[in-house]
Amino acid sequence: MCWFVYMIETVSGQLYTGISTDIERRFSEHSAAFTGTPKSLAKRGARYFRAHQPSRICYSETFANRALASKREAAIKRLSREQKWQIIAEANVELQQCELATAND
Repeated sequence: MCWFVYMIETVSGQLYTGISTDIERRFSEHSAAFTGTPKSLAKRGARYFRAHQPSRICYSETFANRALASKREAAIKRLSREQKWQIIAEANVELQQCELATAND
């Protein structure tokens, strides 16, 4: 089973970092408080998202196990906001380069 480290941007531009085996499911759980989902389901998301509406998943990395994902999550959480945005920007550049290479093939 793969584990993911992800960053979610809120509508106010803040960043949240977490880990999960299913990023889309986790994003839905975080978003539940703002989508009219019953409270029993809305409580599955992080407490942080009770006050900060998630906007989008802006970054993710894949790891072989939970221990490695947890270590990376902790490392990212220690970074400054600017350093986190740099990681996101670098990942987007790599993605664009892959898309261009694929389009040219």
